[in-house]
Amino acid sequence: MTDLDQLKTDALTQIENAPDAAALEALRIEFLGKQGSISGLMKTLGKMAPEERQVQGPLLNGLRSATADAIAARKEAFENEELEARLASETLDLTLPAPDVPQGSVHPVSQVMDELAEIFADLGFSVATGPEIEDDWHNFTALNMAETHPARAMHDTFYFLQDRADQTLDNAPNTRMLLRTHTSPVQIRSLVEHGAPIRIIAPGRVYRSDSDATHTPMFHQVEGLVIDRAIHLGHLKWTLETFLKAFFEREDIVLRLRPSYFPFTEPSVEVDVGWQDVDGRRVLGGDGDAPGHGWMELLGSGMVNRRVIAFAGLDPDEWQGFAFGVGVDRLAMLKYGMDDLRAFFDGDRRWLSHYGFSPFDQPTLSAGVGARA
Repeated sequence: MTDLDQLKTDALTQIENAPDAAALEALRIEFLGKQGSISGLMKTLGKMAPEERQVQGPLLNGLRSATADAIAARKEAFENEELEARLASETLDLTLPAPDVPQGSVHPVSQVMDELAEIFADLGFSVATGPEIEDDWHNFTALNMAETHPARAMHDTFYFLQDRADQTLDNAPNTRMLLRTHTSPVQIRSLVEHGAPIRIIAPGRVYRSDSDATHTPMFHQVEGLVIDRAIHLGHLKWTLETFLKAFFEREDIVLRLRPSYFPFTEPSVEVDVGWQDVDGRRVLGGDGDAPGHGWMELLGSGMVNRRVIAFAGLDPDEWQGFAFGVGVDRLAMLKYGMDDLRAFFDGDRRWLSHYGFSPFDQPTLSAGVGARA
């Protein structure tokens, strides 16, 4: 008993007086290492009689625990002293001027989003958002795509593995959850919540199972919706023409509307924009039917289907409207001369440094939405 007390006193004293971390580590090995004095005593427990082990066991365990705790406390004290010394020696001069070359830049997609919001705000549109994890009803059914509708095959959808049977919506007792394939569900949610008249754009991320130079599994889309009384196709053409002239900053933008099919619009039209050959490059603008010119498919649009208006709880005999959708990434590629959509998501700082925008370059119609600082 006396020997254990003396060993404990000596160990704790030496630990307390250890001058540095290296000396402390040497003491740890001396007392608690494989060949340490306390470790050697612990090995004798197996040779003791049961009665003796009951007495010596708690004493030896207490000695080992006290020594280990003292070493840990002394080590923490050394670490705190080292940190205090570093904090005292390291300083940060907050009065230093900003670097000559600004660090960081705005991604082209974010820039184009701001440009779209600025242009459509001037046309009286507000920006609406919605969830990226959608239910089947808002993403398909309310847009006139029934469960067996062939239009669902137009979308390579990411469904969640398990049906959400615990959710019940009107017209969809067992709602499947999915990653939205377009931002059109935002139109339905906005109509249900706010009613008509309404004039919104819905930008955001959408998801489809596709990947190549011009398609990625996640991309950005903006859709527009106008619902009011006596709306017709001429309003749609004027809106798109005004938007594209402001976005591409050219007055010679010419559109061509071709009949098409979308389940949520009737009639539906594909919108082509004229381009011209300039030094071997296709530049938007000019008459697509002229020599050296052509047409490029840009977006889909049409008059909102009566069934979609009814699904939103409105009377289609009173309210009419148009809708359109276009890829934000595609707009950025056309305007700023990019040829591979996959680079948008590679995270390459060199690419972002080349194509990125200054955070101080806020798009304005007065200065030109594409003006770069």
